[in-house]
Amino acid sequence: MDKPLSASVEDAMKNISVTLLAVAVGCAFFQPVRAAEGARFKEKVVWSFGSGTDGQYPAAGLTDENGTLYGTTTFGGAQDEGTVFSVDPGTGTETVLHSFCTKRHRYCLDGAVPLAALINVGGKLFGTTDGGGADCQVGPPCGGTVFSLNPVTGKEKLYYSFCGHPDRCMGDGYFVTASLLDVGGVLYGTTDEGGDNDFGVAFSIDLETGAEKRLHSFCSEPHCTDGRNSGNGLVAVNGTLYGTTVAGGANYAACENAGCGVIYALDPGTASETVVYSFLGGANDGWGPEGNLILENGLLYGVTEAGGREGCNFPIGCGTVFSFDPGMGAEKILYSFCQAENCADGALPIAGLVAANGKLYGTTISGGANGHGAVFSVDPATGAETVLYSFCRKQNCKDGSAPESSLINLNGMLYGTTKEGGAYGKGVVFALPLP
Repeated sequence: MDKPLSASVEDAMKNISVTLLAVAVGCAFFQPVRAAEGARFKEKVVWSFGSGTDGQYPAAGLTDENGTLYGTTTFGGAQDEGTVFSVDPGTGTETVLHSFCTKRHRYCLDGAVPLAALINVGGKLFGTTDGGGADCQVGPPCGGTVFSLNPVTGKEKLYYSFCGHPDRCMGDGYFVTASLLDVGGVLYGTTDEGGDNDFGVAFSIDLETGAEKRLHSFCSEPHCTDGRNSGNGLVAVNGTLYGTTVAGGANYAACENAGCGVIYALDPGTASETVVYSFLGGANDGWGPEGNLILENGLLYGVTEAGGREGCNFPIGCGTVFSFDPGMGAEKILYSFCQAENCADGALPIAGLVAANGKLYGTTISGGANGHGAVFSVDPATGAETVLYSFCRKQNCKDGSAPESSLINLNGMLYGTTKEGGAYGKGVVFALPLP
C-alpha cells in the first residue's frame, strides 16, 4: 500500500484528527441506552464482507445501476488493496468485479485503496483511489487515480494517475478521497493534498481526451482563507460547482489554529474560486465539513464532523447538519448532535446526506443507542431529528458498526455500508426501510 490510510490528511491537520478521534472514542464508550427506534425500523444485513478474497472495510456509499448496487472496499480483495463489487439487493449475492493492485510492478499501477463512491457515466462506473497509479513506477508515495470499470466485463481502465511526491508533482494534486461529479462529459473532483501549496486541488478530466486540468490550488491566500484540505466532493448549481474544505477559512485562529473549514464556489470555465461561507466552530456553528453537499429545493445541505452545541466535548462538539442558501449566502444549523443522553441521537457525521420524502437522511460513525453509530433523519423545516437505527444491536455487532458512508434510496429502502461489524467484523451492506 502506498501510504497508511490514517495519513490521508495533511500533517498540519493531525492535531484535529487526533482530537476528533478522541471524541469518537469517548462517544463510543458511553453506556448503552436502548432507544425505541429499533422496534419501528428493522435493519437487514444484505452482505457481510471479509470472507476469503472478498473486500474488507467499505468506507464509501453505494451506486445503483438497473437495480444492482455497486461499491468499493478500502482493503481486501486478491491483493488486499481494495475492490470494486456488486450486490444484488434482492438475493444478497455479492461479486468482486475488480481487485486493485493486479498490475503490481513494485507498487499498484492500477490504483489502490479506494475511499469514494462510484458514479455511472454512459454505462460505465467511474471512481477514484487514494493510492497507486502509474506514478508508482517512479517510487512511493503514489498519488492515486481516476479509473473506470465496465460492470459487465469487470475490465478496469486508468484515466489519470496523480503524482504522489511534492518534489516531482509540479502542482499536481494527490490522495483522492472524494467521489467524482460528471457535468456534460467532464469529470470534476478534488484531492486532499498536493497542488501549489500542498493543501489540495480542484481538478477536471475530459473523458474524450483524458486531459486533466487543475482548476484551483487551495491555500493560495494567506492563512488559507480560501480553504485547505479539499478532499470532499462537488455539486453543480446553475453551472457553478460548490464544495467544502475541512479546514481553512476566514476564522483561521479558531479550530486548532487551522480554520474551521469553508463552503466555496468554483467557476469551471474561469477556474475562479470564491469562499461563500467560513465556518465558525464552537457552540453556535459547525467545524470540519465532511462528505458531499446535496442540492434540494434550491438549498445546499451538508454535515460537519465537529462543532455544534455546547456540552458535547466542547469546544470540539459532536457535529451538525446544516443548510446553505447559495443565493443569499446564508448558512443555518438545522441540528447539533449529542443532544440526547449518552449521545443516543448519534455523534460525528462524516458522510453526505440523501433527501427523500421531504427529509434528510444520514449516518453517524459514533453515538446511537449502543455507541457504534446510527442512521438518522432530520426534518429541514423544523430541525427535528429521529434516530432510525442504532448499530451494534446484535452480538459482536453482526448488524454492522461505524458507518462512514452516505445512503442511497432504492425502491423505498435505504441502503448503505458500515466499515466494521458483520459476520467477519469487516463491514456490511445493509438495508433499512424508508419511513
